Amino acid sequence: MTVETTSAQSVPMKLGHSPDSDDAFMFYGLAEKRVDSEGLAFEHILKDIQTLNEWAKEGRLECTAISVHAYAYVHDKYAILTHGASMGDGYGPMVVIRKGDEVADLSKVKIAIPGLMTSAYLSLCLYIGKPFEYVVMPFDTIMEAVAAGEVDAGLIIHEGQLTHESLGLKSILDLGKWWKDDTGLPLPLGVNAIRKDLSEDLQLRASRALKASIVHALEHRTNALNHAMKYAGDMDTGTADQFVGMYVNSWTVDMGEAGKRSIQLFLDRASQQGLIEPVGAVVFVE
Repeated sequence: MTVETTSAQSVPMKLGHSPDSDDAFMFYGLAEKRVDSEGLAFEHILKDIQTLNEWAKEGRLECTAISVHAYAYVHDKYAILTHGASMGDGYGPMVVIRKGDEVADLSKVKIAIPGLMTSAYLSLCLYIGKPFEYVVMPFDTIMEAVAAGEVDAGLIIHEGQLTHESLGLKSILDLGKWWKDDTGLPLPLGVNAIRKDLSEDLQLRASRALKASIVHALEHRTNALNHAMKYAGDMDTGTADQFVGMYVNSWTVDMGEAGKRSIQLFLDRASQQGLIEPVGAVVFVE
């Protein structure tokens, strides 16, 4: 069933998100026109998160997924929506090594990372607390590089958190667990952001439409998962379902005060360690 919009006038809005199963699941309602788009004509722009982070520095898209880390570089242009967040509640990006290897000090080994603007990289910097040797690689090549001995360790994101053991790897650090143990909060990884130069009315309409899409997906999980499987690569349905459940959940519907507090703390700690410039009070659109 197609849902008609409530507005007679359709306003174009570019919506950037990654072509991954969790984002595809989240935006199923909008992509398949199952929810009220609030009179907005969303154009779905599918790009990897590193590209979206870079584009956000230019303010290229009206609404976009970004890494929480990237907010430090775009806070003059974007505000954060309180829904659509990926939060690692006691789990998150992992550092993996080959089974049989041992690493006593992560600051003394070469670590493959999935991008300098990723929240995974910033959280690892916070954990290690001093400079370390790294090499940037596409996220989906890191596990193979570790298995082949090209690097000592790898910082893995996405479904690698569930599948790394199949490549003979073991996790020696779960950054989501570390952050939860240290702060009692979920580790903030990705968010939806909207341009500040849009009118308050447009910001709120976009916010309602995107939240409705997330709620619809969770309420129609089977259909949304079937849609997401188009973007799941080689993942089987069970693994994709587990991965989606990790990052599209109640935190995604509404991050609440705890989620907002975690984002602020994450960025404040990073600025205190000199990893990013101070961002001041994070701007949220409710």
